[in-house]
Amino acid sequence: MRTAGSPLARHLHPVAWWVWAIGLAVACSRTSNPLLLLLAVTVACLVVAAKRGSSPWARAFRLYLVLGAVIIVLRVLLHVVVGYKLGSTRLYTLPSVELPGITLLGPLYLEGLLAAAVEGLRLASLIACIGAANALANPKRLLRALPSALHEIGTAVVISVTVAPQLAESVQRVRRARVLRGEGGTGLRSVGRVALPVLQDTLDRSLSLASAMDSRGYGRRTEQSPATRRVTAALTLTGLLGAGIGMYGLLDSTAPAAIGLPMLVLGLALSAIGLRVGGRSVQRSVYRPDPWALPEWLVAASGLLAAVLVVVQSARAPGTLVLPVDPLAAPALPLLPVLGILVAALPAFVAPDPPVARRGEP
Repeated sequence: MRTAGSPLARHLHPVAWWVWAIGLAVACSRTSNPLLLLLAVTVACLVVAAKRGSSPWARAFRLYLVLGAVIIVLRVLLHVVVGYKLGSTRLYTLPSVELPGITLLGPLYLEGLLAAAVEGLRLASLIACIGAANALANPKRLLRALPSALHEIGTAVVISVTVAPQLAESVQRVRRARVLRGEGGTGLRSVGRVALPVLQDTLDRSLSLASAMDSRGYGRRTEQSPATRRVTAALTLTGLLGAGIGMYGLLDSTAPAAIGLPMLVLGLALSAIGLRVGGRSVQRSVYRPDPWALPEWLVAASGLLAAVLVVVQSARAPGTLVLPVDPLAAPALPLLPVLGILVAALPAFVAPDPPVARRGEP
């Protein structure tokens, strides 16, 4: 990894990482082929290992992988307990308990267990993609990239996500001061002596933050006419509704094609217009804005290409994107989805290396 002084070491735009991760997640959602899902998880792990920084959230990717493994195990256990027992290759027969409308336990078939494991693997792959975005994209920089109309929400979220680290730092600072003064003691007896200085420090930080925000003119905006506010609200609400329907159409392979990508594009366009109109009354400046250059385009395009190729394959040969269980057979390895997912590994080579985090740097 390059050092902080290298001219090529910089943070990639966080929106590019999220576009890449969402594209890879869409590709995973359209298939239940375990080979493709494992390939997608491997690509996500490769990119995170190559391009994550030294921030605390960058080291949390393994927790998402552990969560995915737990989900796979729970999905298989749920199939064993209450799942629909399908298949012809019987592995074991458990004592069954008949309840109204449901049968607990019972015979276990290889086909049913594999289908349950693959369903859990698909959900685990989605979690791995979202975890990769969280590990690679700086949340503060992502909120700073929000449109002007959402700057108040972004500021509130930034303040909320920094409360816990600052509180932990205050507790450690108070404990070190008590140790230097020779005031030992741990456990519940020391909580009362530590809580009051921490509370005072938190109030001092809050007052300093409020003064800084007021001195920078936070919350001041020009007046908007009622007609402009109504148009902004209508465009934004309609756009978000259309984007939600379009995302559902993309994730659900049985949904009509008309409510998939076209509805998503239309909804995002309406939302962008609404946010643009609403942000006219907000004047703000950004300190050290993140550039959007060629690496950002390549990273975002690699994730989108993976989603597009999987969607194309699902339209041409949907049988190659599923695990055949009736009868049980080896999964296929279609060329287009494999190529798309491999292209999604491009950020590991074209994205700039993140700079070494300095103390106090976001």
